[in-house]
Amino acid sequence: MIEVREARYFLAVAQTLHFGRAAELLGMSQPPLSQAILQLERRLGALLLDRTHRKVVLTETGRVFEGECRNLVAAAKRAHEVAVQAEAGLMGTLRIGVVTSALGEPLLSTIGTFRRMRPQVDLQVVEVDTRVARERLLQRDIDVAVVRLSTPVPHLRTQVWRRDCFVIALPGDHPVVAETTGPVDLARFAEEPWVWLTRDTSPDYYDQLMATCRGAGFSPAARHLANSITTQLAMVACGLGVTLVPNVATRSIPAPATYRPLTNQADLVELSIVTRDSPHEPLVREFLRIASAYPQG
Repeated sequence: MIEVREARYFLAVAQTLHFGRAAELLGMSQPPLSQAILQLERRLGALLLDRTHRKVVLTETGRVFEGECRNLVAAAKRAHEVAVQAEAGLMGTLRIGVVTSALGEPLLSTIGTFRRMRPQVDLQVVEVDTRVARERLLQRDIDVAVVRLSTPVPHLRTQVWRRDCFVIALPGDHPVVAETTGPVDLARFAEEPWVWLTRDTSPDYYDQLMATCRGAGFSPAARHLANSITTQLAMVACGLGVTLVPNVATRSIPAPATYRPLTNQADLVELSIVTRDSPHEPLVREFLRIASAYPQG
């Protein structure tokens, strides 16, 4: 195995064809340089330089070896530059897991700004639910999760990014649609069939939905179950029942459902940015810095 240091030594001699001048170029004395080249030739079992009292010339093997040494030194220089840029958050791969309903503002602007400011970073986005996002963060399959998580998780850092209100999603032919365009009392839907999320999908979000309904004085009759807000809204559009969704979902998820705000809503649903509890992740730090520039909605 040839060391980068040895390649630099040999290239200096090949360039000057003079051990004294090569040593000056390298900032070292001549004897250690001559000894290093001799040891390199012995280890390779090849003569790289033809030495006489008057001159030094490259052998044919030396000329071939010179080209490879240039490649090695260039690769080492490139590796150093990449490491410096990666440490500065200018290169690398950032993997972001997001829940479907987060694919609106401020995430879209944050991603757009990040891509403009870090064009050499490979940005990868994958749709996940909250439970899976926690696991993938801990397993280092993703670097950032934009999910609905409020309960602390060991080794993860949760930062509330956006607080949003719930709205009621209704089929287009629901009587309330024709009755009013304004806020409605959630309690009036107590006896309706509900399209509900499974708790495994997002435990914190599920518990917040339940708390909102119980705060209105009832527990919803979960007639139909979905694994995502997108599916919930599709079921509502089919006329299967009603459901609660964050207001942002009305803009980020296309579905032919009809929405009405709620009266006297005290509960707000949270969207959080979750990362590993590790300070030394330059790209994550940069994403968080950019995200912090967009105020909570």
